[in-house]
Amino acid sequence: MNLPKRRQNNLKNVTAKPYNELFIYYLQGRLKADPHLFQENFIGNWEEDNFSFLFFSSPARDDIAKLLRTQPQLTYIDTYHMSYDQWQSQAFTRVRYGKLCIIPHWEASSHPPPTSGDEIPILLDPGVVFGTGAHPTTRDCLEALELATAITPPETVLDLGTGTGLLALAAARLGCQKICAIDVNMLAALTARKNVCINRLEDNVLVAQAKAEEFIDCPADLVIANIHFDVMQKLIDSRGFLQKEKFILSGLLRGEAKAVANKLAQFPVKALKTWTQDGIWHTFYGKRC
Repeated sequence: MNLPKRRQNNLKNVTAKPYNELFIYYLQGRLKADPHLFQENFIGNWEEDNFSFLFFSSPARDDIAKLLRTQPQLTYIDTYHMSYDQWQSQAFTRVRYGKLCIIPHWEASSHPPPTSGDEIPILLDPGVVFGTGAHPTTRDCLEALELATAITPPETVLDLGTGTGLLALAAARLGCQKICAIDVNMLAALTARKNVCINRLEDNVLVAQAKAEEFIDCPADLVIANIHFDVMQKLIDSRGFLQKEKFILSGLLRGEAKAVANKLAQFPVKALKTWTQDGIWHTFYGKRC
């Protein structure tokens, strides 16, 4: 099954609770923008390379047939039907990592629980975007964030490849004042923005849809990049990377992590801690020397 890898694009409507079922239509080509194209059962469109993955909460064969007639640049490939939990790989429930407690929005009231010294809550509605905290690299990034904010939290943070916005929200909850969260995919950016509003962190977190490479030169005390390796290489080679006081780099497989470690060894930086999960996923937390 050739489903998309990680990110998504072009949101129309995301509900405040998970969907019971997902109907995913896999097309070659990219849609022309049309806000009146689909009905209320349309969730969003994940665009990756020259492919589109259209998400619906109920069957939409007639809509897809009409789309293929009106947009001849598109070619139908396949249809997938699965539960919401299957799409997210597992049920998304309340979970705690260190001081941070990630709470599904549909399990809580519309207002975030009060923050206490023992537990720091983050409300999250991932929609159909990945990033609930279950992936090993996300958990390691959350631990690295706690280390980075333990004494004096960085004032400004760049979260590149933000997905649902979870790491940006965590940075804000841990005391960082200004966070810029970037994702190249529109659906991810809009989902992250929604989560910022759910947590009432609009004064702290700005979300934008853009390429990570276009923002790496922006001033920030800490950069977080849990992102594809090809993008990671461009970020590390940029002038802006060495201007950051601290960094968290993740989403790396073993060979990729070795390449990143070799590259970092050429720079005036120091790895303060590294994580390896299941011998597969690697994360670096470090600082400029």
